[in-house]
Amino acid sequence: MAARFTMKIVTDFAAAHWLRDYEGPCNRLHGHNWKVEVQVVAQDLDAVGMGLDFKDIKDATKSLIGELDHRNLNDIAPFHQINPTAENIAAFLYQGLSARLNTTRIKVDAVTLWETERACVTYNED
Repeated sequence: MAARFTMKIVTDFAAAHWLRDYEGPCNRLHGHNWKVEVQVVAQDLDAVGMGLDFKDIKDATKSLIGELDHRNLNDIAPFHQINPTAENIAAFLYQGLSARLNTTRIKVDAVTLWETERACVTYNED
């Protein structure tokens, strides 16, 4: 069985949104304190003995969520065209972090986005 190391960081951001074509109170502007879990996998370790330094995962994540933090998500791409649902936000974060972190040795495995303490979505790609 091949080795697999999974690193995870957790961070958060605050942002507002509203859902288009949705029947219910979420079609009005409202905000969340979103919690983000980023899971990265490595098949082997570097010379220091790390899959990927947690600092590198945190820095990439903070840079990306900095584009969303304290914003109305409906005003920024791609959410000015697609609904800023938890599912779409999680996919956006996964794709953005994959572009920043993926190498031949490292792969973003999953992003979990918590909209509330009791509701989250996990996005990954095979």
